[in-house]
Amino acid sequence: MLKNRLSESTSPYLLQHTDNPVAWQMWGPEALALAKAEGKPILLSIGYAACHWCHVMAHESFENPAIAEVMNTLFVNIKLDREERPDIDAIYMNALQLLGVPGGWPLTMFLTPEGEPFWGGTYFPPEPRQGHPGFIEVLRAVHRTYTEQPEAIEKNRYALREALSAMARGIGAERLSPDAPLAFATALAGNIDPVNGGLRGAPKFPQTPLLELIWRGFLKTRAPALAHAVTASLDHMAQGGIYDHLGGGFARYSVDERWLVPHFEKMLYDNAALIELLTLIWQETRTSLYAERVAETIGFVLRELRGGEGGFAASLDADSEGEEGRFYVWSAAEIVTLLGREAPAFCSAYDVTEEGNFEGHTILNRLKTIEPLGVEAEARFMRNRATLFEARSKRVRPGFDGKVLSDWNGLMIAGLVKAGLAFGRVDWIQEAEAAFDAVLRLLSFEKAGALRLRQSYRAGQSQHDAVSDGYANLARAGLLLEEATGQRRFGETASRLAASLDQYFWDDVSGGYFYSASDAEGLIVRSRFCHDHPLPNANGVMVEVLTRLYHRSGEPRYRERTDALLAAFAGETDKSPISHATYLNGLSFAQSALQIVIRGTPGAQDTRGLRDAASSLPDPEKIVTVIGPDDPLPASHPAAGKSMSDGRAIAYVCRGTRCSLPVQDPFALATAVTALG
Repeated sequence: MLKNRLSESTSPYLLQHTDNPVAWQMWGPEALALAKAEGKPILLSIGYAACHWCHVMAHESFENPAIAEVMNTLFVNIKLDREERPDIDAIYMNALQLLGVPGGWPLTMFLTPEGEPFWGGTYFPPEPRQGHPGFIEVLRAVHRTYTEQPEAIEKNRYALREALSAMARGIGAERLSPDAPLAFATALAGNIDPVNGGLRGAPKFPQTPLLELIWRGFLKTRAPALAHAVTASLDHMAQGGIYDHLGGGFARYSVDERWLVPHFEKMLYDNAALIELLTLIWQETRTSLYAERVAETIGFVLRELRGGEGGFAASLDADSEGEEGRFYVWSAAEIVTLLGREAPAFCSAYDVTEEGNFEGHTILNRLKTIEPLGVEAEARFMRNRATLFEARSKRVRPGFDGKVLSDWNGLMIAGLVKAGLAFGRVDWIQEAEAAFDAVLRLLSFEKAGALRLRQSYRAGQSQHDAVSDGYANLARAGLLLEEATGQRRFGETASRLAASLDQYFWDDVSGGYFYSASDAEGLIVRSRFCHDHPLPNANGVMVEVLTRLYHRSGEPRYRERTDALLAAFAGETDKSPISHATYLNGLSFAQSALQIVIRGTPGAQDTRGLRDAASSLPDPEKIVTVIGPDDPLPASHPAAGKSMSDGRAIAYVCRGTRCSLPVQDPFALATAVTALG
């Protein structure tokens, strides 16, 4: 009789299911061999530790002995943490969508013993509900079809396998035109809710790459409609219930169109992306709300998402004490008791009522009055929030997923560097340095002279080969750290990570990077795609990385690889620009990167002044390079051969092959950028 083997895992998600009566196996050759030996199909259940509906299905079905008995009798059951194995998750999520089912977690897929999908869904209720079949009915129907209608199973299996293989081949096309990012940004801004921001309708996700694309369009055109699409979105996110007004940080998404009611899980990657986007928009608008949210969110990450041995942890759960959002919501009576005479003003500002705005409770928000209510009132609210935060800290906390993920950490490190440079926070840059070094210590290894990465680290173990996102995000973070600190070691690490991507991930037939490495095991197909999923896609990120590496080194191979990468996905982007925003942002960066070269004595006051002025510029396509008085630039660089003047630091602003006149006054740097166009 099979036993539940999840206690052997280090994944917090899998460990949540160790007491299930389901005989869960872990993904791998042993589980597939077991299915073949037993002659049973596989039930693959994929989720993650912070997922609310994963908890619901676990409680309703996987903890139910009667349902577990059916599962154990009819299937070999495998439980998978999607954050540890995003490559496996991507394959079966694509298969589900090919079946015409919207994606989501928990992902419930039925496979042949060889691991090939033939049917699936997401959440299933334990018994029939609102026209949906109960899970036992589904289990029995699938098994009956598998045993009695093998031709139907074979038809589905073959069709899905062919479709998955076709997806990996992609769509060939000519490279997009230079004005494609701006054209798409202008068109896609029409999809933004003009009142609440975000894509129209519900649910609403932050969609940070899309908002960045639209913002880049605004910076090029100064069209008010493009600016409004972005600022309306950020204003409502920053003041909505999706934001934790007491502890900082954003939840994963909002179930409604107003950004009021979140699914309460807080993920590292969302907060990393929003830190970087809010910083970018603040550099142009100087909106105090954005500066506050950046600082508060970084404070949340540093306080609550630290990994035990360095790096940043994955997430906080949506649930505590078996209820979604219990840790975060309030009653009016609680707030009156805690705040006393100041409660009425606070309740009015933060939408606190007797009836509540979420299942009889209140999610704190400022959506009624987006704008600040005055210095005195906001100072009082800050004290009130501190009082509530202290009281909340005594509640039972949501679950903590402490695993350190290479791809998510790359995003957070980049966000810290960008914010540190923009706001002059050296401590944030130092946190980024420490995290970068920790991730390499915990998750990197050498293989045949190449720098390789693991996906996940927890409880003293690094596991599973990293997907392309990890290499791309950490390479970008390394290049940004080199820019911020002047330490060449970060850029050299980025170069090695890019080399590993070329060696182990590049598609020699169609171009572009596969999601998994060529030496990855146990995959029925190697996914290759350019659309953004929960994370910005590695192929889009690598356009920026390769462009930075080219301007850093002058080596033509980086330019050639950039061109090949842009050509590989042009056809897919043209058909679905809304999901390819990272690729389009990369294309814009590659076409119009703004290079600011500062030649001066490192650490000298005049050099620092120019560097700080360059870092404060609101251009997302800038590359700031500080070099010593005698350090060479690549011969291909437009500023090659230009020197200091009278022993004073000097800056050259270049775009393409053109450079500005030399600049020595930090206050004149912005004018030089504008004049260059």
